Amino acid sequence: MSVRVAGIGTALPEKVVTNNDLAQHMETSDAWIRERSGIGERRVGGSTVDMAVEAATAAIAAADLTPDDIGFLVLCTTTPEKTFPASSAMVAAGLGITCGAMDLNVVCAGFPYGYVAAYGMMTTPGGPDRVLVIGSDAMSTIVDWTDRSTAILFGDGAGAVVLEKSPQGELLGQDFGVNGDLESILYCDLGDTIVMEGREVFKRAVRAVTGSVENALAQAGISAEDIDVVLPHQANIRIIEAVTQRLGIPMEKTFNVLEHTGNTSGASIPMAMAAADEAGVLEPGALVLMSGFGAGMAWGSVVVRW
Repeated sequence: MSVRVAGIGTALPEKVVTNNDLAQHMETSDAWIRERSGIGERRVGGSTVDMAVEAATAAIAAADLTPDDIGFLVLCTTTPEKTFPASSAMVAAGLGITCGAMDLNVVCAGFPYGYVAAYGMMTTPGGPDRVLVIGSDAMSTIVDWTDRSTAILFGDGAGAVVLEKSPQGELLGQDFGVNGDLESILYCDLGDTIVMEGREVFKRAVRAVTGSVENALAQAGISAEDIDVVLPHQANIRIIEAVTQRLGIPMEKTFNVLEHTGNTSGASIPMAMAAADEAGVLEPGALVLMSGFGAGMAWGSVVVRW
């Protein structure tokens, strides 16, 4: 028994903040931000739950299903709306379903973790036939908009996929890890805003993701040149370029949306997946790599046959 992606959906809030908007109240420019990150604008003003419901509704419709067909819900988020209950409970309520639901917080690395958690649940005896995996983050709520090092990077958004049991689709390899000693280079205390040592995060992220992808590829028994589609965490185009260069994967195989979304944390990989789907490259049998990294420092990579 295998598992496939049956439907994909995304959601973005309406309000757009451009680089030029940011330049009105901090020392920066559109050219400066684009050169260092590849980001041109980001969306703000979103609610974690509302965006998750919108993206999930679109994914369920794309799979030609109804909410009642969902057997479990995984919400990958670092911006829950309450200490408790879990925001996944409110998302379930918004969808009108009462299946099991849980939050999962691995920050920007969350979606690969959620994907594999759902896959594992589905392949256990009595597991659900379909699991909804959502990445939704309202990063604007934890950004200090006077801090140039973080304000230029983050945005709000959501992406969702419906996973279902199917003869098509196969999980070939995975790699996950965390180095808690690196907490200080990227963190956000309760009730506070993001603190980041940008240069250190850049260096550590490139190393961690490169090693993680190599491990996942080795487990899958394939090489980097075999990969057809790369869905990287949308943090910074320079990190994506550095990682693909080290791995020997052409940038043309990556799908990126960060120019118009910024870093949407757990939402970024499913949003990149939606872009790849729209481009028509996610064909049955395609070898697809998903890889993310985030605060912790945590990382995760997954190789699947579509």
